[in-house]
Amino acid sequence: MQSMIFDAHLDLSMNAMEWNRDLTKSVQAIRDREKGLTDKPDRERGTVSLPEMRKGRVGLCVATQIARYVGLDNPLPGWHSQEQAWAQTQGQLAWYQTMVKRGEMKQITNADELSAHLKLWETAEDTSSLPIGFILSLEGADSFYELACVEKAWAYGLRAIGPAHYGPGVYAYGTDSTGGLGTKGRALLKEMDRLGFILDATHLCDQSFSEAMDLYTGPVWASHHNSRALVPHNRQFSDEQFSLLIQRGAVIGTAFDAWMLIPGWERGKSTPENTGVSLEHVANHIDHICQLAGNSQHAAIGSDLDGAFGTEQSPGDLGTIAGLQKVPDILRQRGYKSNDIDNIMYKNWIRFLLDAWK
Repeated sequence: MQSMIFDAHLDLSMNAMEWNRDLTKSVQAIRDREKGLTDKPDRERGTVSLPEMRKGRVGLCVATQIARYVGLDNPLPGWHSQEQAWAQTQGQLAWYQTMVKRGEMKQITNADELSAHLKLWETAEDTSSLPIGFILSLEGADSFYELACVEKAWAYGLRAIGPAHYGPGVYAYGTDSTGGLGTKGRALLKEMDRLGFILDATHLCDQSFSEAMDLYTGPVWASHHNSRALVPHNRQFSDEQFSLLIQRGAVIGTAFDAWMLIPGWERGKSTPENTGVSLEHVANHIDHICQLAGNSQHAAIGSDLDGAFGTEQSPGDLGTIAGLQKVPDILRQRGYKSNDIDNIMYKNWIRFLLDAWK
């Protein structure tokens, strides 16, 4: 039987609502419908759908809400008010809730629900009709137009929050920006701590990361983050930052975006074919975490597949999300034992959540 997989970062609702992809269809059907479209660079190249996840036994994931607020001096795409960003996340929430009503997905909010869903998938010979379990996460907290939104979000099942995404945010500074948490960021972390949220350190710039790690006393993970030692860029974490996360008991999901896997990737010029980027490079980043930790208990999968990129910017031997099933063999060939492979593929995330939700 294939290994079960827990993928800690998928922008499913963004694909459904902004890319207009019907994720209940096959990946091939979505690609066929996008033939000739040029509004997104990854048209006809998507890798994720719910049937494809079932095919690859990806029975659990961290699924995001995401909507960036951008000020007048911010050139990044996003919403022009926090209230608009909040409304966007609520539309995304409605899509998840509809998938739950249809039996396509199952929201997981506590340890009992997680254990029951895990048992369902671990014992199933045929996963083709099983619901995909998901833990809801917010990537970038800009959409919280008031602090009361944090408790509202907890009530609808949000369980993890990354305070920043790209650029300067309302509560923290993210990738390609520099700055600390400020008064609003500190208030956000205090409220998250009170309610029991998981802090997702992903995308925090160095200063915001350092301050957040000092202030936050609750559980911390990095859902989709790679190594700066292997690919120098501020989007990645340094070995010192990874070591601090490991000391806190964090699990770190390796991302599959090609520019984060190999150095020297040039957007619009590099391709999987002319660079040779492959799942072996994913394994390099996984192995780096294991070597830093001295064990297999902190490395995991956090692919970010279809996070505004498709096969044009992912490992050339992946194909679709079902290709995650190739990772265990690659690790096995590197000398990883079965228990270590299971840790990386899903058990580390499970253990982390059961500990966080005691």
